[in-house]
Amino acid sequence: MKFRCERDVLAEALTSASRGVNNRPSLPVLSGLLLDLHGGKLRVTGSDLDLTISVAIPVDTEREGVTVANAKLITDIVRSLDPGAVMFSVDDDEASVTAGRSAFSVRTIAATEFPNLPEPSGSSVAVDAQAFAAAARQVVSAASRDQDRPILGGVQMETEGEGLRLVATDSYRLAVRDLPGVVILDDSQSVLVPAEALRNLVQLINDEDELRLRIGERDLTFELGEARIMTRRIEGQFPNYRTLIPKDHPNKLTVERGPFVEAVKRVKSVVRDSATPIRLVMKADGLELSVTTQDYGAGFEQLDAKYEGTELAVAFNPQFLIDGAEAAGGEEITIETVDNLKPALLVSSESPDYRYVLMPVRFP
Repeated sequence: MKFRCERDVLAEALTSASRGVNNRPSLPVLSGLLLDLHGGKLRVTGSDLDLTISVAIPVDTEREGVTVANAKLITDIVRSLDPGAVMFSVDDDEASVTAGRSAFSVRTIAATEFPNLPEPSGSSVAVDAQAFAAAARQVVSAASRDQDRPILGGVQMETEGEGLRLVATDSYRLAVRDLPGVVILDDSQSVLVPAEALRNLVQLINDEDELRLRIGERDLTFELGEARIMTRRIEGQFPNYRTLIPKDHPNKLTVERGPFVEAVKRVKSVVRDSATPIRLVMKADGLELSVTTQDYGAGFEQLDAKYEGTELAVAFNPQFLIDGAEAAGGEEITIETVDNLKPALLVSSESPDYRYVLMPVRFP
């Protein structure tokens, strides 16, 4: 194998594919990237067998071939090089990387040791890449990162009316985003997708217009130009989230989103334990935010806000509050509440298809 490629193009492909590599691989060879050079294109693939990310880029080819190189090492080397052309060649069990006056050699692994990965299955359906990425970005933060709760680590994709709905929850908060007019599933069909796959997809989508989805019996594939993400579907029953969405709120607080997010970040700066709640006091003349810790001190701030309802003090996990407000978008957000124990609903007037439900935290 021997080829020439611009550093930035090669570095981006290596970085993207490396996101499919697990820090603790089940097989030693899976700590590496599969580099397959044929027909003037280099396809770079990283996989942990549950998630596979593959990216193809055009290169100036001198000799075709296939090999496996340590993902972190080869990516770090290429990213560290000066801008310009990079020469990459493989002889026997060693790869040579040169650029300008820099030269590196890296031990490689025989490509025959890399597992045979399944080909994408299912019919292909095209959707607007930017719209899907925006929706995924709004819900993935609400998915659990606890590996012992795999179902809550997924995003439920299901048909809703004449469109598609994405839902995620970690049992403390719930994010729902509708995509009207997007039809990729049958009426009764639902798919539980690992949130990590969608996080990676969002990072891959730049200015692409079209995203193609393939839904197989056990896997799901996202195809974006020359990039491809293939993931195993999560098996299991997603919680009945619909009963968690409050339908009537007597109290409504409307506040500018940007200043609100910045105020929460400032007030929570004295918090070292993420479980320490931030207290919101909602009243007719505005909003008060405060947090108190025994070891580090206290924070307090006032904000202008419009409030309709009975004066109320309610507390939330500050990071969860930030996540929801940032995902909502728009100039203003509205936080609708019943009391300090029932779920609150956060919405944006500029994004009516997004809803964020957050459980309050008890405070003394």
